[in-house]
Amino acid sequence: MELKIENLKILREKEDHVEFKEAKHNYPFAGGQKSDPRERRRCVLGYIVALANELGGMLVLGMDDNYPHKVVGTDFALNSVGNLEDEIYERLHIRVRTEEIFDDGKRILVIHVPSRPIGKALRFEGVPLMRVGESLREMDDAEYFNIISEQDPDFSDKICHGLSIADLDENAINRMRALIAEKRKRGDFLAMPKRQLLSDLRLLSPDGHLKYAALILLGKSECIANYLPNNNVVVEYRNSRDSVRYDARKEFRLPLFLAIDEIWGYVNQPASNPLLHVKDMPYIIDVPALNEETIREAIINAMIHRSFQISGDIFIRQFPDGIEISNPGGFPYGVNTDNILTVNSSPRSRLMAEVVEKTGLIERSGQGVDIMYANCVKEGKPLPDYSRSDDFQVTLRLHSVIKDDAFYLFVRDILNDYEAEKQMNTFDWLTLHYVWAGNISLVYEDSVNKLLDMGLIVHDEYFKYVLGDAYIEKLVPVKPEGVANRNLSIVYYTTKRNGNASMSDYVKSFEGILTQKQVRTMINKLYDSGILSSSGKARATRYTWI
Repeated sequence: MELKIENLKILREKEDHVEFKEAKHNYPFAGGQKSDPRERRRCVLGYIVALANELGGMLVLGMDDNYPHKVVGTDFALNSVGNLEDEIYERLHIRVRTEEIFDDGKRILVIHVPSRPIGKALRFEGVPLMRVGESLREMDDAEYFNIISEQDPDFSDKICHGLSIADLDENAINRMRALIAEKRKRGDFLAMPKRQLLSDLRLLSPDGHLKYAALILLGKSECIANYLPNNNVVVEYRNSRDSVRYDARKEFRLPLFLAIDEIWGYVNQPASNPLLHVKDMPYIIDVPALNEETIREAIINAMIHRSFQISGDIFIRQFPDGIEISNPGGFPYGVNTDNILTVNSSPRSRLMAEVVEKTGLIERSGQGVDIMYANCVKEGKPLPDYSRSDDFQVTLRLHSVIKDDAFYLFVRDILNDYEAEKQMNTFDWLTLHYVWAGNISLVYEDSVNKLLDMGLIVHDEYFKYVLGDAYIEKLVPVKPEGVANRNLSIVYYTTKRNGNASMSDYVKSFEGILTQKQVRTMINKLYDSGILSSSGKARATRYTWI
């Protein structure tokens, strides 16, 4: 939500987790030239550390700290806020977000500070800092102890009294064995005695008691109902998002190693997971509405991160245009919708996560979100949406609609190029998506340089970055004779600036590249080919991309 000056003026520093500094000129970033440690702390990095230790907040530069806060203006990090964010990340390993606001010509810089990681106090020059009144002080022992011991006890690591090996599902155990043997390339796991296998995976305690992780992963349905009745997954299908009643419903109370396949099988029915058809003339490419890897990752994440302290089932709601997966319990400590890709998540059921990781059902604990985001970009679908989450549940919405066939085909060519694909990480894929969507403020600068070098994006005077010519080739597979991809790209982005363009707009864009006559000839060709449409007459003619 956009910050407004009038709202900033009435914020209270302690209550609203905000710190105001005039910082008109030469405000220190990392201690400056001062030698006294107490004075060195009064800098941007010091306040960021203290705010992060308070679970996040805002550092506002360019406003008086007296209430109500007056705007005085600041030149801190003027014209270099991108470098500022990078430098903060390099030093503190947290990703801040900056925002510049102007009031009567005076500039305010707001640094949005995320929460520290769970169980860890951030430090400046070796000291964990906290705000006390107007000063920054070393955190006291009580506060520091509260932080390092705040992690929830691992529910899955607790003893499930009364549970015996006979209460475990043989098929689930065999499934777990096979997965571990395949991942580790060790056939001896297939013949390992059950007690030793359970002990090696820490599902069985040294004194012979099974833990809740064993029940959740391997327990028979009737035992789950007896010992943990809220360990339930409900799948509902509705033909409309506005429908109150479901059109189909099924409940699953199964051990995870059997549930994941059963749930996917139910979700992956032809009627509820149809094939989408992408035109790649003269061929048609079939793409499942729901990606199997993405859905499996989402379901396993919900099972591992759910809170068993809150009663409630995991709900999976399918619709014609997507799917929602909700699990009891908010995000783990230190995680929110803004930093979900940049902080190391700590699953509530860590023992269960470790066992699942060893089977290969997930590559690495905490990596599932990265995979889901990357997969959505690769299939030309909207990004995962966590905006409906709150303190009591995490809700993930995945859309199944391909927004742009040309972007899907553009990405598909990258995936078919082994050397190009192996260079790409999640943030590169996200940056590619943001450039396509026109959300340039969200791109990752490190990724931008890589994508520029690869030719996947190019500089643009108006948009800053746009997709390369390979995208235009997919957008217009059949081009008029004599029109090059580069020229077609210039026409496309010139038209896109305002939704339409005049002939003079095109002539200006091709200045130094084509003559006015050549531009007119090309635009007429594009119009005759049905690529452009027009409205108005003579000099008032405006062209629109079809």
